[in-house]
Amino acid sequence: MPSLNHLTMVELQAGLEKIRQSPKDAGVLELIVRRPKTGARELLQEARLDPVEGLVGDNWSTRGSSLTADGSAHPEMQLNIMNSRVVALVAQQPERWPLAGDQLFVDLDLSDENLQPGAKLALGSAVIEVTKQPHTGCAKFVERFGLDAMKFVNSDEGKRLHLRGINARVVLPGVIRVRDIVTKA
Repeated sequence: MPSLNHLTMVELQAGLEKIRQSPKDAGVLELIVRRPKTGARELLQEARLDPVEGLVGDNWSTRGSSLTADGSAHPEMQLNIMNSRVVALVAQQPERWPLAGDQLFVDLDLSDENLQPGAKLALGSAVIEVTKQPHTGCAKFVERFGLDAMKFVNSDEGKRLHLRGINARVVLPGVIRVRDIVTKA
C-alpha cells in the first residue's frame, strides 16, 4: 500500500464539517475487512456475523484481549466500526482504509448524540449492538496515519463524535454485504 505524508491537525480539522454531515438514521456499509491473522487483511463483498464468532473468519475470537482477566477475547469488542468519512480523511486513499484495523466502515453518524451504548443497528440480515467499551487509537494508528490523526480522533470532540469508531457485538446472526443499508433498529 502506498505511503503518504500524514495530514496536519489543520488539514484534519478542515474535514470535520463533512464528517458531521454523516447520515443519522440510515447509512451505508462501505467496506468489510476480515483480519484472519495479525497484520493480514481480506476485503470482502459479503460476510457472516455470528454472536459467538463475531465476523466469521476474523481473528477477534482467537487473538484475545489484554482487557480481560484471562486474556480471552473481549465480548464488547467483537466488531470494530469506523465512520467511512473519517477513515477517508485520515487514510487519504481507499486502499489504505484497511490499515485502520476495523472490520466495518459505515457512512453513519457514530457520535454519542446519535448512538448510545445499547443502540442496535440492522445491516443485511444481522443486528448488532453498540457496546460501552471505548474504541481508541493505538501505536499502529499513529504509525499509519500520524500523531496528529491520533490526537484528532482522541480529542474531546473526536471522542464525542467517535471519530476512532465504536465497538459492537452481534445480537442476531446474519449475512452482510458491501452497500447494505445500515439503520438504527
